[in-house]
Amino acid sequence: MTDKEFKVLHHLSQFVSDHKKDFVEKVLGNRTHHVTVILEDIFQSQNASAVIRTCECMGLQDIHIIEMISKYEINRRVLKGANKWMELHRYRARDNNNVEECFSKLHAQGYKILVADPDEDGMSIHDVDVTESKVALLFGNELRGVSPYALQHADQKIKIPMYGFTESLNISVSVAICLNALITKLHASAMDFGLQEEEKNMIRLNWYRKIVKRSDLIEREYLRTIQ
Repeated sequence: MTDKEFKVLHHLSQFVSDHKKDFVEKVLGNRTHHVTVILEDIFQSQNASAVIRTCECMGLQDIHIIEMISKYEINRRVLKGANKWMELHRYRARDNNNVEECFSKLHAQGYKILVADPDEDGMSIHDVDVTESKVALLFGNELRGVSPYALQHADQKIKIPMYGFTESLNISVSVAICLNALITKLHASAMDFGLQEEEKNMIRLNWYRKIVKRSDLIEREYLRTIQ
């Protein structure tokens, strides 16, 4: 964070109530990059929006959206503004293997990529050791499931144990079950899964800009006084 950004953060904080500041700090204290979610070609806006809302509620700071044949669209009624508080990374270049690009980026950052698949040879989500490495959970298209490339290049297949006749769950339900299992383990562990203070400051500034009414005008006026 630059000196100017730090000054802007301090200035905007004067327009944020103590109650909201406390809430921001509580949320920031539970935010993590240790677990993330990848959505591959989700075509129903209500499903993608429900997943993002679930991820935000569970404390994830990032979500990765792959668009090979389906464009990511939002459903504001379902989303409830959850995307404002997260970082959405989109892979949507034409004539490009966006799955490969996403995988390469996450593997370089130390993530183990787990693909949700109902086959019996997958590991139960409840058996995943979330403390071994950072984890990226991939969920595929509502009709076709996970792409062959994702299945071939993922580090592990995972499944949710089910005991009825129906073979699969709605994607938003699947994400909620998987994240609940992993995030609960993460909070019960002794590892430090939180954000670095420098990053907290940048996110804090970003959130204050969203919380404070007409923050852009306030920021511009303040910057004029210190230039």
